[in-house]
Amino acid sequence: MTGRGKGHDPVAGGPARHAPVLLAEAVDALAIKAGARILDGTFGAGGYTRAILAAAPGVDVMALDRDPTAILAGYGLVEEAQGRLKLVEATFGDLAAEAATAGFAPLDGIVLDIGVSSMQLDEPGRGFSFRFDGPLDMRMAATGRSAADLVNEAEEAELADIIFHYGEERRSRAVARAILEARRLAPITTTRRLAEIVASVVRAEPGGINPATRTFQALRIAVNDELGELVRALHGAEQALKPGGRLAVVSFHSLEDRIVKHFLQRRSGRAGGGFSRFEPRLDHDEPTFNLVHRGVVTPGAAELAANPRARSAKLRVAERTSAAARAMDGEVSALAELPDRQPRPKARTGRPQGERVERRGRR
Repeated sequence: MTGRGKGHDPVAGGPARHAPVLLAEAVDALAIKAGARILDGTFGAGGYTRAILAAAPGVDVMALDRDPTAILAGYGLVEEAQGRLKLVEATFGDLAAEAATAGFAPLDGIVLDIGVSSMQLDEPGRGFSFRFDGPLDMRMAATGRSAADLVNEAEEAELADIIFHYGEERRSRAVARAILEARRLAPITTTRRLAEIVASVVRAEPGGINPATRTFQALRIAVNDELGELVRALHGAEQALKPGGRLAVVSFHSLEDRIVKHFLQRRSGRAGGGFSRFEPRLDHDEPTFNLVHRGVVTPGAAELAANPRARSAKLRVAERTSAAARAMDGEVSALAELPDRQPRPKARTGRPQGERVERRGRR
């Protein structure tokens, strides 16, 4: 695959191993002007960064990625950009702090392409995909708890919660039990072994996704705290963007899009009425963002034909107002967290409230 920009900018062309989704739409939505400062929070293979550098004369880009492999592969583009690209190994949740530390803020635009990249999925050694047999890793960075650590150490209830809430797998409890039974015999260390365990309790549907898809997604999100990073990045964008600066976020599944949608609705004054269970809705708060599009932008037919992985992509765009940035939104943050497992208060019968009574002899 190749990434091509406009004109004859030396950074506009060159090989790219990953096809960035909704590239033209996201770059156009940023409304980049000459001399702009843009932050690419998810550098990957550099597709968005290449296009941004080529979008207008004198554009400077700061690009972040937590994956050291992506940083190493991006040094060639840094040289081609001739001083207009700063590449930093960091999580996109820290974008506000990184931009401030580098003296790069305030920003004219921020683009985020959320989730795992094709490069990571297609490398067996990274352990992201069940399509290849490899070590059960899934870490985007080189440090921290791996997927193997999680499946071999977590309690059954924690695993079930992760698989249900982050993977939206209806058979999450059965999968968690199967993992515990398997690890009693031997540690689960490879992607193939985990996929086999999941397939033993999740039935494949004709024409449907692989039975292991949701479980692998859930573990990847948990290992990398992807939803937590997204929440921090959205609040960071509010701090780092100048008035009129734009935020463009491409997400690939409902969990990510729900967080982006909810944040932008609340910050643009379009959230539902009433009170949050975390904080009151303050009607006098000035909007910190205005929505550029009321809904989402999705890939066109040509892009879907060329890149089937784009089928679930959604782009949301908002423009920063001059209102002061607000504190972290508890309701948005809660969307990234597992449910509270605190014991429920007991009813007078001694049973936890809401617990169903088993009636012998009846079904």
